[in-house]
Amino acid sequence: MPSIVYSNVAQAGAQRKVRIDLPGREYEILIGVGILNDAGRFIAQRLGAGLCGVVSDENVAGHHLKTLEASLRAEGRFKGSVVLRPGEATKRFGELERLSESLLEMGLERGDLVVAFGGGVIGDLAAFAASILRRGVRYVQIPTSLLAQDDSSVGGKTGINTRQGKNLIGTFHQPSLVIADIDVLKTLPEREMRAGYAEVAKYGLIGDAEFFAWLEANWSGVFAHEPDVLMKAVETSVRAKAALVIADEKEAGQRGLLNLGHTFGHALEAATGYSDRLLHGEGVSIGVVLAFELSERLGLCERGSARRVADHLSGVGLPTLISDISGPPLDAEELIRLMAQDKKVRQGRMTFVLVRGIGKAFLTQAVDIEIVRSLLLEKCGEGLEN
Repeated sequence: MPSIVYSNVAQAGAQRKVRIDLPGREYEILIGVGILNDAGRFIAQRLGAGLCGVVSDENVAGHHLKTLEASLRAEGRFKGSVVLRPGEATKRFGELERLSESLLEMGLERGDLVVAFGGGVIGDLAAFAASILRRGVRYVQIPTSLLAQDDSSVGGKTGINTRQGKNLIGTFHQPSLVIADIDVLKTLPEREMRAGYAEVAKYGLIGDAEFFAWLEANWSGVFAHEPDVLMKAVETSVRAKAALVIADEKEAGQRGLLNLGHTFGHALEAATGYSDRLLHGEGVSIGVVLAFELSERLGLCERGSARRVADHLSGVGLPTLISDISGPPLDAEELIRLMAQDKKVRQGRMTFVLVRGIGKAFLTQAVDIEIVRSLLLEKCGEGLEN
């Protein structure tokens, strides 16, 4: 992947564009500084007629909803807003039903748009509602977390969680537009910012060793909200995801590389009840290190690779060990059971994203589950020894 060079991006209104060229479902991702104020204009210019029903959560609404509503009103596009509770527990059937009813009561028609205004939870839930509302309406993603801006708002995956696992109920439904204003990240809690960074690092680890090395040298600029650093981190991540989405929209093959760390991470999230004990990006961070450690045990990559990854993620402030998770210790056998529920299971066999080194990820089902069990037993046991 070629490096991206920036100049003078700190000024308000500066933006970059990434295009998703899916036949009949093309859309743009706008990444910029202070562009939330122009969201109504962008929607009007690119998407034509249609009123907008906004879906947000209490945290985002308190900081930014008035700005978005004013921008939509200025273009005569505002229909109403629905504000939900924040947190992963909101991604469930009950909230999907309530949201769908609210959007129908709002009067949204098939030609209108749902605007998902929040982090990954709101993006997944609102997009799912859009995909089934009146058998499918258009929607716009306006991601407000680093995780959503660099990853989950792009690619058309929607879904909710169940007792059996994460995102097991959902659809593929591409957005019509994505608007990512890096300025809104200034109000993001530090823990959420760190969690989103795990997905940024993932893009270097799956296919761009040069980007990962750049992150090792520049990560502090992400958390200092330096516009040029944040723009590069988000755009590089989005371009990497865009390439995989265009090549494999429905995740039949190489798009599965985006799940590096997620097979472990989703099981950890389910085991902790989708609670504040473990945010999604924190689960990914631990899962990525486990994937590297498993790769080393299988003789696939050079010894020390997992340590380098763990040192970087822990240096940023992310958990890298199962024992880093607060609360009661987790059970290895329960994690194995939850991993077996993963969406990527094929004919009863788990699909793993493993590595031959940093920037060299690949998909495989040829993994001895007993080696995975041994790794998890060891890692779960670490918390009991302390």
